[in-house]
Amino acid sequence: MDAVLVIGLIAAIAFLYAMVGHGGASGYLALMAVIGFSPLVMKPTALLLNLCVSSIATVQFARAGHFQWRMFWPFALTSVPMSFIGYGIGIEHDPRLYLQLLGVCLLVAAARMFGLFGQGAAGTKPAPIAIALTIGAGIGFVSGMLGIGGGILLSPILLWCSWGNAKSAAAISAPFILVNSTAGLVRASQGAVFTGQETYVWVVAAVCGGLLGSWVGANKIIEPRLRQALGLVLVLASIKLFFP
Repeated sequence: MDAVLVIGLIAAIAFLYAMVGHGGASGYLALMAVIGFSPLVMKPTALLLNLCVSSIATVQFARAGHFQWRMFWPFALTSVPMSFIGYGIGIEHDPRLYLQLLGVCLLVAAARMFGLFGQGAAGTKPAPIAIALTIGAGIGFVSGMLGIGGGILLSPILLWCSWGNAKSAAAISAPFILVNSTAGLVRASQGAVFTGQETYVWVVAAVCGGLLGSWVGANKIIEPRLRQALGLVLVLASIKLFFP
């Protein structure tokens, strides 16, 4: 695939995901899988890009007044150590299983983009702490195992259970992704293999896309067709992962 096209796709993924408070890891992973990178390279690279974009989204949504600490901390408390543990499982050594599990996550992300989980309620009532701690642990483990931040799994739950609306779910997902991506990268710090010199260019592209996307998501009404277009791409990418 042409290098310029890949850079443009990285920026577009970051833009579209950042609009809903996500870092884009599942999108980057799908793109790298289509290109033909090894899962051993895909995981740390996606986490690095995820970390950059989710950092920006965290600031943007917090500045816009959508972040609620009481919603965030129970999920994050258990997700961080479980993400650290999950990263070490080494599922990427079985590429077929890894890509199929990633395909499932892409379908969840696509459903989120199509609005199948609804828009949620006002979000004035946080999730029960025991349930939030349990959900956070489960999502953290899966996130670390696959090399994603977990936002594509958390935000649908927040919406479905009416623990937040679209804006507050995005505002919680962004820092959730940030802390989980950090935990995964810390675990990967020794022996992590990235895509090469293009990683630096990809980071710049992701940052640019993330800056614009998170600003739009935090301050503007998101055009549904943009999310639906990304959802369609994710469905097609998941099919590619299930049937290489």
